[in-house]
Amino acid sequence: MPKRVDHEERRRQIADALLRTAATRGLHAAGMREVAAEAGVSLRLVQYYFGTKEELMLFAMQQLAAQFAARAMARISKIKQAHDPVRPRDVIAAILTQALPADDERRTFTILNAAYFALSLTEPALAIGPLVKNSNAVIDVAASQLRAAQAAGDTPADLDPDLEALSLLAMSAGLGTSILAGQSSPGQAQAVIDYHLDRLFPAPRPALPRPLRCPGAAVGRPPGPRPRPAPRPGPGIMSAHPGFPGTGSR
Repeated sequence: MPKRVDHEERRRQIADALLRTAATRGLHAAGMREVAAEAGVSLRLVQYYFGTKEELMLFAMQQLAAQFAARAMARISKIKQAHDPVRPRDVIAAILTQALPADDERRTFTILNAAYFALSLTEPALAIGPLVKNSNAVIDVAASQLRAAQAAGDTPADLDPDLEALSLLAMSAGLGTSILAGQSSPGQAQAVIDYHLDRLFPAPRPALPRPLRCPGAAVGRPPGPRPRPAPRPGPGIMSAHPGFPGTGSR
């Protein structure tokens, strides 16, 4: 009986081979022949599943995005074990932190994502639309979490969730590039993320203590001796002026 082939699994294996090759040599240098050698299959098989290199690259980048989402969800699930339900801030923090190139997997994601975007600017055959759609989906998740926080009173009501979410994702992309360039460390980038999240999710202020009331004290009057009435003015400057009580011409 012939062995049954899982075609989707085979496509994922070839895409993983492209990602491994591109991580060390760059996307521009990862040709179909090199990918076939890395995957341990024939060039003909690679061409059977992917008609062009551009088609293979797009599939590989979508797979890379799916791996990013899976790692972010794993981080959120880990937080949920300690805090259930997970707070909106925790969800947004997990997404932003996952995008920082602080280990080999995340570094590969950041490098290849930036490389594909750069190639797409000069190669019309490379489709950038699906990657933009993935980014927009992440922005939508962050915006929905901010709206949930607003409804719960954990975020200022006057902020714009859509603009704030877009700003956070743009900031995260910039921090990733800064780490790759050696301009900042992962710890510094995380501090920037925490700084902005503290602004969006301010700590609640402690309630002011209520003043004590003495038994029998009148409502609205502080405890203590009753004030004496002010003395009535006697003859003086004011009483010598026409129009005030006690004055006038005789």
